[in-house]
Amino acid sequence: MSYSIEKRNMGYLLFTITRSEKRNAINYDVMHGLTEAISLANDPAINALVITGEGDQAFCSGGDLSVFNQLQTKEEAYAMLSKMSQILYSLLTMTKPTIALLNGTAIGGGCELAAACDFRLAREGISAGFVQGKQAITTGWGGGTILAEKLPTVRSMKLLMEAEIQTAEYLREVGFIDHIYSNKPITACEAYMKKLLAVDLEVLESYKMIWIQKWEESKLRERIEKEVRKCSVLWESDSHHKYVQNFISKKTQK
Repeated sequence: MSYSIEKRNMGYLLFTITRSEKRNAINYDVMHGLTEAISLANDPAINALVITGEGDQAFCSGGDLSVFNQLQTKEEAYAMLSKMSQILYSLLTMTKPTIALLNGTAIGGGCELAAACDFRLAREGISAGFVQGKQAITTGWGGGTILAEKLPTVRSMKLLMEAEIQTAEYLREVGFIDHIYSNKPITACEAYMKKLLAVDLEVLESYKMIWIQKWEESKLRERIEKEVRKCSVLWESDSHHKYVQNFISKKTQK
């Protein structure tokens, strides 16, 4: 299994991608696990969902290209991209608080996963970036559209268009990272959540509904769908296939 789900003493659900040997890259099994965790977090006994990665090197390195390189056509790419975008939209519109606990680097789709959470905590010294542009594709799971909802226009455009890996400190300055910690990830996360979870859950859910209703009225789901379809077209391009093959060749040579 590529993930673990654990209910912690504070009443939150902890989802961990357990693929440290693959820098916690997302495959179909992780997608299944995220779907399961989101469903379980809807239980009245759960007050929040925390997502993190195994080890101390990577939170999530995005989609596993050693798996997804088999997707050649836009139709094949769309099936995968659409599936993950639905998962991220479900995560985004959960009525309970969600936290991305960045224990290590977050690259590409890893940043999309983090963007879909309400809060992002990053370990001191890590880096992260929406690097999809350098792979000759756009964000394809809805992360670009979600980022545009959460950051000012110029800041979100810069992160997406430059496609650079940035420091946690810079990402905090622009508003992507909410808190930088230096102690153990779970200890830091629980300290951050302490005040949040001291508030009645019905109050928290009512506040979440303010944003959920806004996103429904602005047709966020439909806008994400357009992002997914555009990425699936770019996925089929020679430029992207060349990037993937070069990436896999470098991995094989190591």
